[in-house]
Amino acid sequence: MQYFLGVDYHKAFSYCTMMDERGKIVKQGKMENSSDGVEDFVKDVDGKITGVMEATRNWTLMYDWLEEEIDAVKLAHPLKVKAIAEAKVKTDKIDSNTLAHLLRCDLLPESYVPSKEARYIRQVLRQRIFFVRIQTMLKNRIRGIIDKHPEVGTPPVENLFGVEGLAWIKRVTLPDIDKKIIESDVELLTSVKERISRSDKLIEELGKGDERVEHLISIPGIGKFFAVLLCHEIDDINRFRDDKKLHAYAGLVPSTYASGNRVMHGHITKQGNKWIRWAMVEAVWPAIRKDQELRSFYERLKIKKGANCAKVATAKRLLTIVYRVLKEKRFYKVHGCPDIILAVSK
Repeated sequence: MQYFLGVDYHKAFSYCTMMDERGKIVKQGKMENSSDGVEDFVKDVDGKITGVMEATRNWTLMYDWLEEEIDAVKLAHPLKVKAIAEAKVKTDKIDSNTLAHLLRCDLLPESYVPSKEARYIRQVLRQRIFFVRIQTMLKNRIRGIIDKHPEVGTPPVENLFGVEGLAWIKRVTLPDIDKKIIESDVELLTSVKERISRSDKLIEELGKGDERVEHLISIPGIGKFFAVLLCHEIDDINRFRDDKKLHAYAGLVPSTYASGNRVMHGHITKQGNKWIRWAMVEAVWPAIRKDQELRSFYERLKIKKGANCAKVATAKRLLTIVYRVLKEKRFYKVHGCPDIILAVSK
């Protein structure tokens, strides 16, 4: 007998519905969020069990517990499930029941599930991004305090947050409250920079020996961090049929409204993998400084549609290059691989 388990996952508990091949509910109720809780809920069921849960916050915990205890687990795309089974009455019982029915009828909109290794590496990469954002906030706070006091003069060094710059910040005379705040921020900044440095060493190890990383580094604007990030956020490039599918996954495609004979395109959807989208947009400026083809593309669009549209379009173009490089397992060379450039410009 084949059974289908719908799991509505919450922070404190989960609500589960187990049904058979005919859609008859054989078990339903709350389940403790633990490996033992999953084992206890399914232990009396004699047959093959396939489970499903939505890709919600911290879904990996429950997914791993389910994977240990039942035959197969699928991850549902929450937005698509909502579109298929929109209900005015929404309860945990109804949600778990809906998931089980969609799974049983083979109507489940699935999300891609990366490997455990890829999930671990993503955590490391996102931790570094978190530290960099804190570092940027601290630098802006320090600059803001110094700018309030023009009497301290111009910093004697170009890099305010290098060794000499930080020494100058400690020497300047400021009012007591601002002095205390800036000393506290500098202390925290030093600690964050050390954590970023440790993260960089770990990322260096993660990228060592990975052919994909070496290929991606050959793309202008893509350094070691972005290369490792792209490898593990994209994971298997073959799951994307073409570069357009990767664009959509990164949320770098325009929103579209069509009615009758009218078709209107708006801002990019920003739905999908925000980390790939962020990396591509951040890579635009160093890329157009190094690659004449990309710079010409950016400048042409800037004249026609403005700087913001040109930047997003160039990010999308860079992502196409990423797709081709990973798909064809080759290096990108501005003057050495004209076939890639021509393919991208179509």
